[in-house]
Amino acid sequence: MDTKARKTAALDTPSGLGAQATKEIPPALTALLADVFALYIKTKNFHWHMSGPHFRDYHLLLDEQATQIFAITDTIAERARKVGGTTLRSIGHIAKLQRLADNDAAFVTPRDMLAELRDDNGRLAASMRELHGLCAEYGDVATASLLEVWIDEAERRTWFLYEATRRAE
Repeated sequence: MDTKARKTAALDTPSGLGAQATKEIPPALTALLADVFALYIKTKNFHWHMSGPHFRDYHLLLDEQATQIFAITDTIAERARKVGGTTLRSIGHIAKLQRLADNDAAFVTPRDMLAELRDDNGRLAASMRELHGLCAEYGDVATASLLEVWIDEAERRTWFLYEATRRAE
């Protein structure tokens, strides 16, 4: 097979989900993966640049959350491949697909860091719920099952960040 044919050869991964599911689910998983990488980098960014009187607690919280976020990346990418699609190929591809905004500010207050991550985790959970609906529509119970766990994890991160940003009464 020549190089051009290899570059354009269609995937024929047997998934049992049907052509339309194979057309729609992998790109949705890839967009989710781009958001997960964007959130991971932002969480590590804020972890590295945390300061203030609660430095240790927040630094450790964000490190724990970043580890949890990164832990799902391979499973998301492999799921896109298992159902017959492709997935991310580069940092540029992530930047093109991500729906969560980067934060390149030179300084962000600890409270603003936590609030931004809280909102981003909430948006990530909402995207996961939307993808769960798509998977349910096509009977992709394996992806839906994974999403249920990841939604719970995102909601837990959102809750922790919410509680950490509340003002003491």
